[in-house]
Amino acid sequence: MNLKSGRIEGFEGYSQFNSVKEFNTHVEMWLAVKKQEFSKGELVGLKRLVRFSAKVPGVSNAKIGTLLKAINEEYQGNGISRSTFKRMIIKAKDLGILTIYETERKNGSQSSNLYSFNRFPQCEPPKAKKLDQPKETNNLLKTTNQKNTKRNEAPIELDYTFVSEKVPQAFVQTVKYFFSDAKTIEEYWHMVQIAAFRFDYDQNTDDMLSMAIQSFKQLIRKLKSTKSVLKPIAFFYGIVTNKIKDILYKKLFKVRESKPLHYVAGSGEGIYYDWLNA
Repeated sequence: MNLKSGRIEGFEGYSQFNSVKEFNTHVEMWLAVKKQEFSKGELVGLKRLVRFSAKVPGVSNAKIGTLLKAINEEYQGNGISRSTFKRMIIKAKDLGILTIYETERKNGSQSSNLYSFNRFPQCEPPKAKKLDQPKETNNLLKTTNQKNTKRNEAPIELDYTFVSEKVPQAFVQTVKYFFSDAKTIEEYWHMVQIAAFRFDYDQNTDDMLSMAIQSFKQLIRKLKSTKSVLKPIAFFYGIVTNKIKDILYKKLFKVRESKPLHYVAGSGEGIYYDWLNA
């Protein structure tokens, strides 16, 4: 059954975020790994939908026409087409960024869709105990014909030689001694990209690589010295983030006092990059 249309405040139950700040952080992480999937025009549409999802964090029931009008006004008549916006919606849904609900008016006629942004999935390396064990077969897929059991075997795990070429080899060579499977290595590099994108630091390629390697070594030292790290990849992300903050903070002292600084003192967040206006 379709949802009944109404004021956006009535759809607070569809929000997955506690605040606009948390919502923006998750959007930043989505874009850090999925931005290349969208064309320039589609990104314009996605960013506008994000802006229209601030009243209830991550939720919007704005009409496509309203969104296109706002984009057209911002770009002084050079907006995007309805078909471009719809392609963006389909891509975002297929990538897991959006969940879309159809709504209807009281008389049963179709109204504007409800767009609900999803949280960026947490990435965790596979637990060591499970690396050498095959995945359990879902009971729904079991049949009485045991001749087909080989078809249900777990997929072969790919080692570091199968890591995507987008991941620097120097990073692969460092991580492979501790996490040898390709997927885990790629997930650790994704955390570097997310942190760098969040602070507009992704253009500093050489610095990113050096910082990533040092951060991973720091993680390993922590893992070797204590058992209190429950989520290594999340801890690694925190190390990378703090290193970037430290680098950018030090650069502040090299800037003349006459220049305006976009810095939130004492917030614990360091420099805030407004990617929506980028």
